[in-house]
Amino acid sequence: MHPSDLDLRELLSLEPKGGTIRFAGQRALIVDAAALGLLRKELIEGMGLTAARVLLVRFGYAQGWRTAESLRRELPWDDLADWRQAAGRLHALRGLVRLEPVLPGEGEAALAEALLLDSYEAEQHLLHLGRSAGPVCFTLTGFAAGYLSHANGRPVLAREECCVARGDPVCRMVARFREDWAGREPPLDAGPLDAALAALGDSIEAGERRAAREARLGARAAPEAEPAGIVARSQAMRRVVDLARRVAKVESTVLVTGESGTGKERIAELVHTDSPRAAGPFVAVDCGAVTETLLESELFGHARGAFTGATQDRVGLFEAASRGTLFLDEVGEMSLGMQTKLLRALQELEVRRVGESQTRKIDVRVICATNRELARDVEAGRFRRDLYYRLAVIELRIPPLRERAEDVLPLARALLEGIARRMGKEAHGISPRAADQLLRHPWPGNVRELENALEQALALAEGGRIEWRDLPEPVRAGQGPEAAAPPGARTFEQIEREAILATLAAHGGNQARTAAALGIGTATLYRKLKRWRAEKRI
Repeated sequence: MHPSDLDLRELLSLEPKGGTIRFAGQRALIVDAAALGLLRKELIEGMGLTAARVLLVRFGYAQGWRTAESLRRELPWDDLADWRQAAGRLHALRGLVRLEPVLPGEGEAALAEALLLDSYEAEQHLLHLGRSAGPVCFTLTGFAAGYLSHANGRPVLAREECCVARGDPVCRMVARFREDWAGREPPLDAGPLDAALAALGDSIEAGERRAAREARLGARAAPEAEPAGIVARSQAMRRVVDLARRVAKVESTVLVTGESGTGKERIAELVHTDSPRAAGPFVAVDCGAVTETLLESELFGHARGAFTGATQDRVGLFEAASRGTLFLDEVGEMSLGMQTKLLRALQELEVRRVGESQTRKIDVRVICATNRELARDVEAGRFRRDLYYRLAVIELRIPPLRERAEDVLPLARALLEGIARRMGKEAHGISPRAADQLLRHPWPGNVRELENALEQALALAEGGRIEWRDLPEPVRAGQGPEAAAPPGARTFEQIEREAILATLAAHGGNQARTAAALGIGTATLYRKLKRWRAEKRI
């Protein structure tokens, strides 16, 4: 999970009747910024600037350490760099400051360097105490030191080099390991708190840690849905949506291809709603679910008495979709005889109802979809070549969900909202562990499988928040500690290695695409491959 995946709606946990609030797994309080400013003023005026600075830095350090400890337990970070960067994201979500990382320049680079934009501390100091003689973002630098000390397993000290409160254009913070400050002006060292914080973490494991698991962590803020309810965060899906919108402006026949459950009908709806025919009807039929005789009547209509049970004239779907769009799903399941009749209707732009001799003109755009490889069916004689070329004027190929990992969590959240409305049940998001498992699952059934899994999980969830244990067994697939491995089963590392190497081969050795498909960091993939090569295991 990437730091940008952290979602405020899932970080913040509220008791329905009020009282306890948790943020990132820790009990939190909503405190007015001006009240903190007044407290700061009282501390400085009552204790002096030096003593107040020590107190505020140590307070920030403790907060940073505890936050890092909570996140490490809640989320299985693939990359240490992601864990470090999460501190800035959390501060921004809490409204304390916006961190803008500074790229390392010439010379020795610091462990971390960032601009502190909209710092609440600088703002409140100016409000209550006026211009300062030096930097004043004490709790923010203390937080950075505490967080990075825990994240790196060794003492880190942070200092504010520039500060808006003393007249600088921006607030700028630099963090280095304690020993790297040698020869430089050292910042305040809150390190003596380390032992107390570690002991505190151990002492509250049975209580606070249990509450920490209720943190609302998950993927990045859900993107705005496309007009047809499509979620497209991945580049592959964005290209499909962009092409669909461009295709919508012309009248060409469109063939939407992709595995079952990828959302082909959603793309067809997008083409319709973005087209000049949007005011007309969108009519869909599953060609694979209807017999040939019934399909002919369904598409072209029939006259009264045309066959047993035809008690009255019936308009076919070609006519019903007049001035709109007709979506033929699973067109590859049509018989050769039905394919011939469909080809004629598309070429002549007219249909003849079953049992009639006269033809009727039609004004309809046809979009077809299939999960079959029609080009192979053409070569095998199962699909008419002339019909294939007529349908595939423009082809939109939807990638399977396993190839667009960036879409999984945003899509899961969007689906969960709809499922909750249908079930009449509240949904409070997805736990970090469950979200991580959703990213790890290959989703052979694509979006349809994801939706079914979420529906089952929400039905089982206590309190409306989906936990790892609520997911269907195929999704959990023995990934968690509760799953007992049968005798003779392969180790998790063996399964992981095989999955990674298979995915790497499928992507032609491209590590970036392999990491994206697997939902892991590129650096993580590189380290694993490097270790396996050194151990001569690949």
